[in-house]
Amino acid sequence: MLRVGLTGGIGAGKSAAAARFAANGAVVIDSDRLAREVVEPGTPGLAEVVAAFGSGVLRDDGALDRPALGRIVFGDAAARKRLEGILHPLIQRRSAALASAAPAGAIIVNDIPLLVEGGVAAAYHLVVVVDAAPAVRVERLVRDRGMTTDDASARIAAQIDDATRRAAADVVLDNSGAPSALDSAADALWADRLVPFARNLAEDRPAAWAPDVVAYDPAWPAQFERLAARIRHRVGDRPIAHVGPTAIVGAAAPDVIGMSLTAGSASQVDDLRSPLGAAGFLPSAGGTYANADPGRPAEVRVLVG
Repeated sequence: MLRVGLTGGIGAGKSAAAARFAANGAVVIDSDRLAREVVEPGTPGLAEVVAAFGSGVLRDDGALDRPALGRIVFGDAAARKRLEGILHPLIQRRSAALASAAPAGAIIVNDIPLLVEGGVAAAYHLVVVVDAAPAVRVERLVRDRGMTTDDASARIAAQIDDATRRAAADVVLDNSGAPSALDSAADALWADRLVPFARNLAEDRPAAWAPDVVAYDPAWPAQFERLAARIRHRVGDRPIAHVGPTAIVGAAAPDVIGMSLTAGSASQVDDLRSPLGAAGFLPSAGGTYANADPGRPAEVRVLVG
């Protein structure tokens, strides 16, 4: 099944995009909701949090006092890392269980605020970032969440910068304008890319392309790096190189990211079929593996070295 990682900075509108994908039929797994579930009263997660940060993070009724915990971890990188070390494994296990329970062929959208910070982008077939101008985000946080302007600005500044988040994205949805514009962009992404991508994976076939020769795109090296990270996540730390016309800086080329993947021996070549498939690359003509994503033509040739 197709797995999409969805993220965005606070106030950007990630939840609105997730809701739109859900309306189109996605199975949305909300990491924020799971983060609340794994520390409900009586859970091992809550017990670990109390052991780490003390009984002062509990309300009188035994539930987690989120504002009290927030005061401890906000601005304290070590405390935040300790909390993440407790919560992230619990959230990941619950998320995996929900994905496994989804129907065959489902499009899974994992709504993850800290997807980039957590270094898990490569685990997804596609990463979608919802973006908005900082001033717009501050305005929303003040209007919708009752924050002061200073508090909203501080929350934004505490997260990774927008450029780093965008660099991890296969798709950026701009939500600086009206809600209807985000809805339209999400609908188009769903119909034109996600649904065909999921169908290709279900039917075990790569996407069909007829790429034009285009001027050199400075984004090609970064696109290669994202695809290579996705493949390494599945096949392990094997050598992967950017090859072919798009690897030649400054040269016009057919818009296909070419890659070579080195196997240790001839006997290991067939063993790579399954992990490459999990990364979205399926057997194609000429002994290559081609991307099932209709929005990013790419091929992998496995070499023995």
